[in-house]
Amino acid sequence: MAEVLFYERPVPLNRTDHKDLRIKPIPNLKFAGAVHSVPLTGVEFPAAARDLPILFGGVTVADAGPMVLLGLRQNENLYVNDAGQWEANVYIPAFVRRYPFVLAEKPPGAEGDDFTVFLDEAYEGFGTVEGDRLFKEDGSDTELLTNAVKFLGEFQQHIARTQWFMEQLRKHDLLEPRNIRLERGGNSINLNGLFVVNEDKLRQLDEKTTHEFLREGVLGWIYAHLLSLNNIDRVSLRLSQREQVEGAAAAVKN
Repeated sequence: MAEVLFYERPVPLNRTDHKDLRIKPIPNLKFAGAVHSVPLTGVEFPAAARDLPILFGGVTVADAGPMVLLGLRQNENLYVNDAGQWEANVYIPAFVRRYPFVLAEKPPGAEGDDFTVFLDEAYEGFGTVEGDRLFKEDGSDTELLTNAVKFLGEFQQHIARTQWFMEQLRKHDLLEPRNIRLERGGNSINLNGLFVVNEDKLRQLDEKTTHEFLREGVLGWIYAHLLSLNNIDRVSLRLSQREQVEGAAAAVKN
């Protein structure tokens, strides 16, 4: 499940089991170092488009969703270095920033709300001695936990809005497959299962639909996506730079 990507041991947050739990600030983002893409919500498009390519990934148009491309090789995020630091001044998706908490769907038949807060028990910053408490002595939420849950709730709302956005793209048949092929020193990298908005079809939309897209902010998201595609070259450049470092390290080792 994409919702729990990064999470080694996700468990529901429980006021009894976790009453004494404390959390220390996340020291690095090494947990995100082995992913070459992560989901993105539409509201993030304008900020992410400055730095990262935004595409739609999926097996078919029916299951495609927006994502940012972070690398060109499997299990490699080119924006996280060996120390786990994200590249300075480059947008960090909310999907990454919400860690170690996540709002996930409850199993079918479970009582209560459809979603519940989970946390990754494997996160090294959890403990009962150091850090900030999640719950007060009386069992109520601390400000830290309140803010974390608020962020998760807003993120879930953005997901719902993004799903509506995707429905509009499918309804008007605006997505087309885009295979990315990069030649690198005699070898080639092929990225499949990607979709982009077809600009010709976008220009052919009727006036009513265009006005609706403008009013609802859809056009802004679409053009942010289209402008961001130029960043594919920047990702390729980052890979070249990393390969040079790897080559130099291998030469020294040998």
